[in-house]
Amino acid sequence: MEIFVTAVTIFVLAIFVGFEIITKIPPILHTPLMSGSNAISGITLIGALFSAGLPGDYTNITKILGLLSVIFATVNVVGGFLVTHRMLAMFKKKD
Repeated sequence: MEIFVTAVTIFVLAIFVGFEIITKIPPILHTPLMSGSNAISGITLIGALFSAGLPGDYTNITKILGLLSVIFATVNVVGGFLVTHRMLAMFKKKD
């Protein structure tokens, strides 16, 4: 139970710190922040691939959760890059 309370405390603090950081960032830095978030999501995708594909004596639920994490991380990465591309297109000069 003590580990659960510690994990929830860290999670709540991370939400608070993340919200404070995001609200303090000027709009000009949103595009670089988005690119950095995509890189972190790519790392998450690699971890999900390891989780889904590790050989060993794992239950089916573990493999299903690994597959779902791969799917969700892939959607997150692709969507992030599409949004970043669209934001960068807004900064291009029109001919």
